[in-house]
Amino acid sequence: MSFYIYLILGFVGGIPAGMGMGGGTITIPLLVLLGGVEQKIAQAANLFAFLPMSAGALKMHAKNGLLEKKGISWLIAPAVVLSAIGSLLIVFLPSDILRRGFGVFLLFLASFTAFKSLKREKEKFC
Repeated sequence: MSFYIYLILGFVGGIPAGMGMGGGTITIPLLVLLGGVEQKIAQAANLFAFLPMSAGALKMHAKNGLLEKKGISWLIAPAVVLSAIGSLLIVFLPSDILRRGFGVFLLFLASFTAFKSLKREKEKFC
């Protein structure tokens, strides 16, 4: 895959990542579908790119007073442990299963978001 494709994907994934919306939900499918990158490689590349992206975004969110520090440790502790377990599991899972699982996750996320949005709209009018 060319340098320019990676650069474009960085731009496309960087904006939602900076907003805390999960740039990987965009970057991973684009790497796999447009770049022909294996699912495992795309997910690892996303994690690698996530570190500098999240550091910059975290600094800006903190500067703007958007961090809720009270419950963050309860979020971080299990996330660190389970992400380590997930990184061990990925070695044993074939890419096609990861790709399907990621697709199911995205469908669930989209359905859940649409349902919540429609529910809020309905509550506005009732």
